[in-house]
Amino acid sequence: MTSRPALVWLRNDLRISDNPALHAAAKSGAPVIALYILEEVKGPRPMGAAWRWWLAGSLRALSDNLKARGVSLVLRRGDPRKIIAEIAREASIGAAYWNRRYVAAETKLDTEIEQHLLSEDCAVETFNASLLNEPWEIKSKGANGPIRVFTPYFRASEERGNPRAVTGDIRKLDAAKTPKSEKLDDWNLEPSKPDWATDMDASWTRGEDGAKQRLKDFLDDALKGYAEHRDRPDIDGTSRLSPYLAHGEISPHQITEALPTRGRDADKLRAELGWREFSYHLLHHYPGLARENFQRRFNAFPWRDDHKALKRWQRGLTGYPIVDAGMRQLWRTGWMHNRVRMVCASFLIKHLLLDWRLGEEWFWDTLVDADPANNAASWQWVAGSGADAAPYFRVFNPTLQGEKFDPDGSYVRNWIPEIATLANDYVHKPWTASPLELAAAGVTLGKTYPAPIVDHQEARERALSAFQTLKA
Repeated sequence: MTSRPALVWLRNDLRISDNPALHAAAKSGAPVIALYILEEVKGPRPMGAAWRWWLAGSLRALSDNLKARGVSLVLRRGDPRKIIAEIAREASIGAAYWNRRYVAAETKLDTEIEQHLLSEDCAVETFNASLLNEPWEIKSKGANGPIRVFTPYFRASEERGNPRAVTGDIRKLDAAKTPKSEKLDDWNLEPSKPDWATDMDASWTRGEDGAKQRLKDFLDDALKGYAEHRDRPDIDGTSRLSPYLAHGEISPHQITEALPTRGRDADKLRAELGWREFSYHLLHHYPGLARENFQRRFNAFPWRDDHKALKRWQRGLTGYPIVDAGMRQLWRTGWMHNRVRMVCASFLIKHLLLDWRLGEEWFWDTLVDADPANNAASWQWVAGSGADAAPYFRVFNPTLQGEKFDPDGSYVRNWIPEIATLANDYVHKPWTASPLELAAAGVTLGKTYPAPIVDHQEARERALSAFQTLKA
């Protein structure tokens, strides 16, 4: 036990339970200072607007939960190197605790801060809180290099097993003298005029308690049949835990511990968590994943420059209902069903022949679950330029995808009310309806709802022709 305070630097781990850094600080017996810094430094990628909106609610919830345990959350904005050095000096910090991050610019920053604290006679302990396996821990057999294919990576991670137990909750923390804190509202993380987050607010309960409730609801209502239903955007068949994972309001350890040890549905969710782990594995070994083609041959790909087409895709005005429904769901709720994400991404890359990085940037700004590893790896997977990627010649037919996974059109009707009264035969392809049928549904193509921005077959042939240039 020591009288010198312990500093807990919270980042993408905004929870009390299963928080190794916070748990270690509490166990030390030292009075605790809990700190969150809104980082304003060169290097780390700026957070997107939807992510910042979620962060505001998450910090409020964390502040309330910490206060209930006797500690106030200190908020600061600026360069973490300067802020932590200042607090460590003023409060005579004896030890600092934080959970590790894995973006190259962030790990470099953390190392600089750790070295400074150690030089000032302040102990530093760091932990893994957000991944089942840290990015460097899974290696290919017979070699020390990274694994580039998901299946052997996931097999190796399953063989390794869960490396740590869930640390549990903390009932009480001893508070140190609290340094001066900024006000959350002054950070303007949430929109006001206009308030574009109304539907997002109605769709989510931000914070650790919301994460726990969502996990419970999923286990009670949606785990059974998950393997089959997860591809259906018209039903609540997914976990919807991704925003909580992205902000660290729940850990993958908590999720896996709550799952049954056997069963097709639980195994499928574990595999989905495995893709998240694999993405961080790739990001660690290839730090430029969000900006650079993993497969260098794609550097020569003949992308088109079409700002108008990009805007129509972003606004959900392509004329392909399943694509437009997904893009509108994203804009209004900050989230999109995973199957529809793949369809929308494929459409941008292969139907419109626009650079995957444009889509990755849009998702980064509009997703509440924007994740530096998942977002980049997933876009490269669809583009065909990534590791273990879908082949470029796999071009999703948006009409068939809609008919297969939204068979009665309820998902499309929910997000595109202007075509809601079309018959099932036409709701995924309005352009095939007769003028009489369109009129009866109140649809005028090109006015109330756009005609297709491209013809599917022509776009597919154009995409395959562009891909052939890489072989030349």
